[in-house]
Amino acid sequence: MEHDIAKIYEEYSKMIYNYLYCLCFDNTLSEDLTQETFYYATKGIDKFRNDCKIQVWLCEIAKNLWFKELKRRKRTVIVSIESEFGEIGETKEIASEENVEDKFIEKEEKIELYKNLKKLTNIERQLIHLRLTSGLNFKDISQIYKKSESWARVTYYRGKEKLREMYEKEEQ
Repeated sequence: MEHDIAKIYEEYSKMIYNYLYCLCFDNTLSEDLTQETFYYATKGIDKFRNDCKIQVWLCEIAKNLWFKELKRRKRTVIVSIESEFGEIGETKEIASEENVEDKFIEKEEKIELYKNLKKLTNIERQLIHLRLTSGLNFKDISQIYKKSESWARVTYYRGKEKLREMYEKEEQ
């Protein structure tokens, strides 16, 4: 079966970028690894056997590149929430006072979500991202990690429950 790599890139590059960002929380590195993922996909597209969905295959390439990057660096990537949401003193022109309040609340909620996600294990955080933002089902996720579908479901559920408990504690 012939694959159009340009079409595949167009359809899945954002999903792969988001997945990689979930792993490393670094915009530049996520972009670089996304490009590298599609470079390897282009080189190996003839070897793709259609025994899984194309996005599963791409996520597996991306995951392997991320692990390769970690080994190369031999250190943990430092997460910078400020790089995602801007410096604390940063000013932006906003139309109305109500808009300022809404944007502040939205920004605070995102920061809180990132803080809580950081409290999860790396694998729980990855599974939540793959399930919620990439739209992969548990079977696809299990193929990426070479684990059972039950493992994917249980790990996702545990991570989701931990997040729920964190939010319940904050509300008290």
